[in-house]
Amino acid sequence: MRQDWLSFAQAAVPRYTSYPTAVQFHNGVAAAEASDWAGMVRPGKPISVYVHVPFCEQLCWYCGCHTSVPNGYERISRYVDFLHQEVDLWSRQLGAHGGVKHLHFGGGSPNALSASDFVGLVNHIEAAFTLRPDAEIAVEIDPRALTPERIAALAISGVSRASLGVQTLAPHVQKAINRVQPQEMIETTLEDLRKAGIGAINMDLMYGLPQQTVEDVVEAARFAASMGTDRVAVFGYAHVPWFAKHQRAIEAETLPGLVERFHQAEAVGATLMAAGYSAIGLDHFARPGDEMAVAAKAGRLRRNFQGYTTDPCETLIGLGQSSISAFHEGYVQNTKDRRAWEAAIASGALPSERGIDLVGEDRLHARAIEMLMCNLAVDAAAVCREMGVSEDRLDASLERARLLEAAGLCVIRGRQLEIPEEARALMRTVARCFDAYVPAEDDAPRHAKAV
Repeated sequence: MRQDWLSFAQAAVPRYTSYPTAVQFHNGVAAAEASDWAGMVRPGKPISVYVHVPFCEQLCWYCGCHTSVPNGYERISRYVDFLHQEVDLWSRQLGAHGGVKHLHFGGGSPNALSASDFVGLVNHIEAAFTLRPDAEIAVEIDPRALTPERIAALAISGVSRASLGVQTLAPHVQKAINRVQPQEMIETTLEDLRKAGIGAINMDLMYGLPQQTVEDVVEAARFAASMGTDRVAVFGYAHVPWFAKHQRAIEAETLPGLVERFHQAEAVGATLMAAGYSAIGLDHFARPGDEMAVAAKAGRLRRNFQGYTTDPCETLIGLGQSSISAFHEGYVQNTKDRRAWEAAIASGALPSERGIDLVGEDRLHARAIEMLMCNLAVDAAAVCREMGVSEDRLDASLERARLLEAAGLCVIRGRQLEIPEEARALMRTVARCFDAYVPAEDDAPRHAKAV
């Protein structure tokens, strides 16, 4: 990394999986708005559904997700019962839509659900919302807790894509993050999934973990490529122990420094691209024939709360604690508190606790940021025309970006902005110039560092 980029790399910036970001969510937008917006879904338009399963058999120290160890199945069973009730609540509120095009299970660990509970939940979602014939059903997988019965349940339910949390293969790093899963276990999991007919495979890898080296991340990237993985997501560990309390088990002095983190991120990307993968946005890689690579090349790549996606749906229904729903009018997030979530559902109300309505030029800025995050380029004038405003409405954002252009993070020609390949890792820093809510100098510890 260039020395003059270090200050940009260590600044805290949003991930921009939505705009406005969750930092701007507030309690003034909640269940009433969720109900109204659900009823306003445009007739015939497909929707997406996300199911959050906030349970893991064991906590990984690096994780910043909303999850916990259930200590037995009783809590999970009760949670599933309330998920079924929430499905019915949303089904009654939703307007006439065109069925579910994408169904995604995330966590936590979705395979914490028993085989019968998973099948029953998918069947209920299909009955309540209608799964389109071309629907993709994707599930995040913890290889340590995937049994033959659960694999069979995935296959029976029509799961077409599985995303494996690999993170690292290095035993010393696995021990340091409390996620020990031998390479042989992952290989067996992949073989069993493919035998069951689940052919689309994603892997999550990480850099910046405690005691991790460049050699460690290269090993993991080569493994992902050798296993024929279709998509690889590469995330930098965000050390936020004030937010994720179990991260306090990781000693800060064992973490790679900023320059080492950059070298690790660079090494992963170089290894995957040498193996034939295409770089997608900030942190994804896909084989050239994969739908995500095709969408990126055609300019159809999107970004939502799950990260980069081929999902074009405007409406996303989030089920479960802490899940976020998206509508044309705004975003709403379910409460993170289990008792409050259950109480709301038991009373017949949607468990939405906070959110934000899209006002003013929010959609304009959201579109510009999404274009930049997906394509490493944005034609500000074209975005303005698309949104029906004068071509100069994003000029202030472009002017802020000129400070970054001087540092080599972007190139501006007229109202077109492009991020050079060598600055790909800092695209969130450039995107922040189009964020009307965050001052350019804001680096408060509410977000992960840029690299």
